[in-house]
Amino acid sequence: MTKLSVAVTLLMSLLAAACGASEQAPLDSVNNELPSTDNLAGDILRVDPRIDTLIPVDAHVEKLADGFIFIEGPVWDSTESRLLFSDVRGNTIYQWTEANGTATLIDPVFEGDRTGRGSISSNGLTLDAAGRLIICEHGNRRISRLEEDGSRSVVVDRYQGSRLNSPNDAVYGSDGSLYFTDPPYGLEGLEESPLRELDFNGVYRLPPDGELELLVRDQSRPNGIALSPDQQTLYVANSDADNMVWMAYDLDGSGASNPRVFYDVNDQTAPGAADGMKVDYMGNIFATGPGGIWIFAPDGSHLGTIMTDEVTANVGWGEDGHTLFMTGSTSLYRIRLTTQGVIPGP
Repeated sequence: MTKLSVAVTLLMSLLAAACGASEQAPLDSVNNELPSTDNLAGDILRVDPRIDTLIPVDAHVEKLADGFIFIEGPVWDSTESRLLFSDVRGNTIYQWTEANGTATLIDPVFEGDRTGRGSISSNGLTLDAAGRLIICEHGNRRISRLEEDGSRSVVVDRYQGSRLNSPNDAVYGSDGSLYFTDPPYGLEGLEESPLRELDFNGVYRLPPDGELELLVRDQSRPNGIALSPDQQTLYVANSDADNMVWMAYDLDGSGASNPRVFYDVNDQTAPGAADGMKVDYMGNIFATGPGGIWIFAPDGSHLGTIMTDEVTANVGWGEDGHTLFMTGSTSLYRIRLTTQGVIPGP
């Protein structure tokens, strides 16, 4: 943590105490219990006063579980009251519940020949309208669906007859269209892999009953993906260490247009890259990046950062929609917010 962030956080804490905003230890609004100080982790950098309408002044980051290798893709399953997430380097999908903690859901995710493969496990996860788990699989170079009997069926694995690179993250639109990114992280050698069949790293849309559409082909490392509440703006993170930006595109039935840099973090030195993200009901973006989760207003203003103790790769709304779950490198975290976002599924 920088001296500046420490000073800002300390000042906000003193101001909150002076105003009587935090006269006692904060209650966990889900469990109505005092949080254990043993589980507190990270800090909050408040840059713009608007952040106080999204993150309470007494909010805390709570560590829920640890011991993973590099976790990603958190999605809340409301039917089962559980969080699902991938260990990208552990080749496993886990579930977490308040009552029982962490348990294995799928192990291994990839069972094939690893020759020529880079990352082989799952990455981004979401749920379809029927509540079925949708899995971005690096090793199998596809997006799959987990069926009731435990088998996986293919949602999409090719564009115009050519194998995808390695789908990374996905989000459903309100019309049932699936948007996803396809960087080369699942291929050894990335763009130089002899297994590569496409000469670009694409951003796609799969309509409920239609052909796969290529929306963007000129991002070097498309990664996290999100939609604005009105579905008219598509946000895509570029996780290239040489070009760490979040891009925004106008979106309509004909595709994505008007590409523009929504926010540039190439001047940052903290660990992490532009990665997974989610949007709240008001259009604010919670995006993992250097040093933690960057919060942006729809106008592109940086409101603040949830600073985690390790590289954080993705986030997901859960519980009653006011909880933001965060997947760090080796640990799972959550924070209770004033704002809330859409939880995928039925």
